[in-house]
Amino acid sequence: MAAMTEVGEGAHARYTFRLRVSASARIALLGEWDRCRWVWNQCVGESRAAHKATAECGPARLDKMLTGWRGAQEWLRAGGSVPQQQVIRDFAKSRAKALKDIKARLPMRRRAGMPRFKKKSVADPTLNYTRRGFRLKGGRLCLAGGISLRVVWSRELPAEPSNVRVYRDSLGHWYASFVVQAALQPLPAKGAAIGIDWGVKETATTTGDTHDLPHPEYGRKLAGKLAGYQRKMARRKPKRGQGASKGYRNAKRQAAKAHKKVARQRQDTARKWAKRVVAAFDRLAVEDFRPRFLAKSTMARKAADAAISATKRELINMARKHGRVLHLVDPAHTTMDCGRCGARAKHALPLSERTYTCTACGAVSPRDKNSARVMLVRAGLNPAGADRGRPDGPPVHQAA
Repeated sequence: MAAMTEVGEGAHARYTFRLRVSASARIALLGEWDRCRWVWNQCVGESRAAHKATAECGPARLDKMLTGWRGAQEWLRAGGSVPQQQVIRDFAKSRAKALKDIKARLPMRRRAGMPRFKKKSVADPTLNYTRRGFRLKGGRLCLAGGISLRVVWSRELPAEPSNVRVYRDSLGHWYASFVVQAALQPLPAKGAAIGIDWGVKETATTTGDTHDLPHPEYGRKLAGKLAGYQRKMARRKPKRGQGASKGYRNAKRQAAKAHKKVARQRQDTARKWAKRVVAAFDRLAVEDFRPRFLAKSTMARKAADAAISATKRELINMARKHGRVLHLVDPAHTTMDCGRCGARAKHALPLSERTYTCTACGAVSPRDKNSARVMLVRAGLNPAGADRGRPDGPPVHQAA
């Protein structure tokens, strides 16, 4: 399996491939992960101690500590230095983001949490290697420390990778995710624009009727089986201090397979839809949807099943890859503004009201279709279609 994300001119693309891991290589990878996890936990401990003492705990200090740790402990020195250094970098980024949110006085629900200790029984192995920590030889991935892995090459890499991430998923499968320089793949110009509004009844409603994305409801279709697997896990849950039984492990694996199947179905649907939209339109006005408020509403389960954020991300990545212009539009008041004349209603429409009727020009249209047209007008992609577009509307910015 190969996956591409984060594509754009001058950006990078990530290609993910399945790994065939031998027993000896698996032992070596888990040994490397034990060392990296120990380094991460040491960083968490040092960070908390420095916070109590109001001292600085930056990446430079942690680098010096890593040198001391490797010099004092032979078992740590037996592992590669590259993945351990990358653990320091990842920890520093995570801590810096959390401190930035605290300094900005963001509410607790919106803050990035401070780094926590990683437990062996909970955290899945993840190892990051820069270019000096790995090489590709004879179709195999050779990591520092003499670890050789067979890669299932489902496609060729377009360029030499700059780094690789080796990780294990919840099913116990190992993957290698390579980062390469991305090249722009322009599509023929179409001279057309489209507005896109996200929703729950339909995942995406557009100004073009043939490009709407209906709610696939993959999670609802698999909810019965998943509930059965979770009940099996609950009946077989081991007591504290005891090892898990074979029945519990099997039920847990079945639940993980169900979750992964749904995630792949959502991703596949989102990519195919995004490719159709990008191939048919040069300019896209997309609602800058933030699903936090839906997570606390009665529609939380259905909204999560729609996977709006994942679909939006795939659309942005596809637009970058093919050089399309994409505008992210602030969603404020999009259900109150008229997409034809620009007039704003005095009161917000309740969710039960699915038809928008403008009191100024008398236009009548489905609520989501009107919102999609508002996206188009606010982005300035269809100004001739509005008699009075609101000049003081929320900000519009182009996706980088």
